Amino acid sequence: MPVYLTTPIYYVNDKPHIGHAYTSLATDVLARWHRLAGEEVYFLTGTDEHGQKVEKAAQDAGQDPQAFTDRVSQAFRDLTGAMNLSNDGFIRTTEPRHRAACQALWQRLAEKGEIYLGAYEGWYAVRDEAFYGPDELTERDGVKYAPSGAPVEWVREPSYFFRLSAWGDKLLKFYEDNPDFIQPATRRNEVMAFVKSGLTDLSISRTSFRWGVPVPGDDAHVMYVWMDALTNYITALGYPDEKAELWRFWPADVHMVGKDIVRFHAIYWPAFLMAADLPPPRRVFAHGWWTNEGQKISKSVGNVIDPLALVQEFGLDPVRYFLLREVPFGQDGDFSRAALTNRLNGELADALGNLANRVLSLIQRNCEGKLPGVARSDADSAGLFGAFLDPLESRMAQRLEKMEFHLALEAIFEAVREANGYITREAPWALKKTDPVRMLAVLRNLHDALRVFATLLQPFMPDTMARLLDQLGVPEEARSLSSLATPLPEGLALPTPAPLFQKIQNPA
Repeated sequence: MPVYLTTPIYYVNDKPHIGHAYTSLATDVLARWHRLAGEEVYFLTGTDEHGQKVEKAAQDAGQDPQAFTDRVSQAFRDLTGAMNLSNDGFIRTTEPRHRAACQALWQRLAEKGEIYLGAYEGWYAVRDEAFYGPDELTERDGVKYAPSGAPVEWVREPSYFFRLSAWGDKLLKFYEDNPDFIQPATRRNEVMAFVKSGLTDLSISRTSFRWGVPVPGDDAHVMYVWMDALTNYITALGYPDEKAELWRFWPADVHMVGKDIVRFHAIYWPAFLMAADLPPPRRVFAHGWWTNEGQKISKSVGNVIDPLALVQEFGLDPVRYFLLREVPFGQDGDFSRAALTNRLNGELADALGNLANRVLSLIQRNCEGKLPGVARSDADSAGLFGAFLDPLESRMAQRLEKMEFHLALEAIFEAVREANGYITREAPWALKKTDPVRMLAVLRNLHDALRVFATLLQPFMPDTMARLLDQLGVPEEARSLSSLATPLPEGLALPTPAPLFQKIQNPA
C-alpha cells in the first residue's frame, strides 16, 4: 500500500533553522523506515512563498518577490541535501502547477456553494497570516497580541468566505470516528475544544496585497495564504487530475507539522477537502518546539540554532540521532551542546562504535578476517537473541507508528548495552585458548547483533550505518528488514574495520 508523508512547506521569509530540520528529519526517518520495510513511499517537502509577510520581507530586502523567493527557497532545498533527506518531491507554491491546483480547488468549492463574497472586519496578525477572535487576544502597552505573540491589527476589506461554520459538527464526528487523526492527544484535545466552541466562516481572500494566487474570476483578490499553502499536498500528486500517476498516494498518511500550525491542518484543511468531496489526510502529528540552553529561541536574542553549523561541528548522523533521541517527539525540548556531546561520546562512540570495532577486530585477528558460522547455544537463543534482538524490529515498528522516536532508539540501545554485556561475560579473547569453538560462536552472535543494529538504525543514521554494513560484509541487496531473516554465509571475507564516530574531546 502506498505511503504518503509530508513536512509542512516552509515559509520563505527567513533562512532555515533547527525547527525546520527537526520536522523534516522526523519525516525522513519515517520515509526511510517504510522503504526499509519494502513499502512504496512518496515523501514531500517544499516552500510556502506567497502572502503579505513574504511580500514585505522582499521589499525590506530590496528585491522583487519572485527573486526573493527564488533565493530563500533554494536555502531550504539545500537543507534537504545537508540533512541527507530522502524526499521524493520538493514543491514551491510559486510553480504554475500549484497555481492551477489552487484555482481548481477554489472553483470546485465555489460550484458546491461553499464560498461566498462578503467583507471581513477583524483582528489580523501579519506574522501568522491568520485572523483571531477578540477572546484569543492579550494586550500589553496598548498593543494587542495573538496567542502566538504576534501583534495584530484591525483589518476591514472585501473578502471571499469559506462556510467553515457549517462544518463544525462534521469535523467533530470525523475526529470521533478517527481518534488517531490528530496527535499527540494534547493537540487533539485543543483542536476539539476549539471546534466545540463554535466555528465562524473563514475569510479566504485578501485585496490589500498582490503576492498570491489570484482568485478565479476576480483578480482583485488573491487567495488567503493558508488555502494556497495547504493545497500543496495535493498539487504534488497531480491535482486536479485524479488519474495522475501519483494520485494513488492520496490521502496522506501523515502530515508532520509544528504545534503552532495544527489548527490549519486539523480544522481548515479537512474541512476544505470534505467540502470538495476529497478524502482528508489520515493523520496530523504536531511536534513541540526547541529552546536553546533553557532560553526561548529568538532572532532578537541571537540564539537561533543553525542546523548546518551543528552538522559541521558534530557530524551529520550524530545530529540526526540526537534530535530524535533527546526529547519525546510531540513535547517541547531543550537543545544543549553538552547533551549532544554526551549522546555522541557515550551512546554512539562508546556503546555502539566501540562494540563494532572490538567485534570486527577480534574477527580479523582470530578468524582470518572471515565470518564464522552460526552455532548458537540455548542460552544465546533465549538471552541476547530471544529477549533483545528477535523482538527488536517489532518494537521499533510499534514505536515509530506512534512517533515515539526516542523510545525506538532506546529499544535499540538497550539491546546494544546487552551486547556489550555479552561480550564482557563471554570474553571471546580468552575463549581462543580455552574453547575456540565457543569463541567462533560468540563472535558470530555479536556480528549478527551488529547487523541487526546497523539495519534498524539506517533511517536515523544512513551514512554511518552504510559504513557499518560495509564493514560487516552485508551486500547492498541484503540491507532491508526482510533480509535479516537470511543469515550471511560462513567464510564471508570482511574488510578491515575503521572507527564509526569521532568523539568530541573538549566540548565547549
